[in-house]
Amino acid sequence: MPSRVTPILLVVPLTLYMLAFYALPVASMLLRSIADPSWTVENYLRLAHDSVFLAVSWNTLRTALVVTLGTLLLGYPVALALSRLRHGAAAVVLAIVLLPFWTSVLVRSYAWMVLLGRRGLINELLLSAGLIDSPLRLLNTPLAVHVAMIHILLPYMILPIASVLRQIDRALLRAAAGLGASPRRVFSQVVLPLSVPGVVAGILLVFVLSLGFYITPALVGGPRDLMLSMLIAQQVDLLNWPYAACLSVALLAMTLLLILVLQRLPAVRAVLRAATQ
Repeated sequence: MPSRVTPILLVVPLTLYMLAFYALPVASMLLRSIADPSWTVENYLRLAHDSVFLAVSWNTLRTALVVTLGTLLLGYPVALALSRLRHGAAAVVLAIVLLPFWTSVLVRSYAWMVLLGRRGLINELLLSAGLIDSPLRLLNTPLAVHVAMIHILLPYMILPIASVLRQIDRALLRAAAGLGASPRRVFSQVVLPLSVPGVVAGILLVFVLSLGFYITPALVGGPRDLMLSMLIAQQVDLLNWPYAACLSVALLAMTLLLILVLQRLPAVRAVLRAATQ
């Protein structure tokens, strides 16, 4: 078999799979948004003046941004520790990080409902300690949505950063220390710049996943914590298929646009170019 044909044959199964189970459904959704009941773009024109859509879109972007920053602040120290531990201890920490993947998102969301409820574990502990006189309203708040989503998406931030940190040549760190750099300067001038590709990958992963999150905000959030995925589900329940498809296309376009904008940033482009070399 010619060497030029072999790579093509290896890619064909995945290409057919993506066409059948991704490209065709997306194309069908796009057609439904403009072809029902007739060929029109009225649904898209309606979005520009729909106050509910604008408010929900802003809430979705804000939630995704808060969750991304939260996972970065919590995940980077864990990834740094994971990269510096020996094999046995690193395996234990990695198992703890991956433990959420072994449990359904639905189960984890219900667990947060139990923890944050008015008679949940957190309120009961605070009442028993005498720190509060009445239960706090923790569930069905933006705080509950952020905490639960950060917990679920944290591994997606830790793993890319840890992978990049483990690839840093230790000789560079010893050389910097030998030249008189303090541990703080070694981290800020050597470790942190070299870990930027992992940080960028983690940010993209968490931010894109946060934009389309549905189960967790629906369970632990309140009426004011509506996200685009939840609004789409509401329109489907109302059998308003054209508008639901229009919202889906808007969410997809928003995600692709944000990824394109991030990739156009000079710093990100330099990181991606260096990572592919």
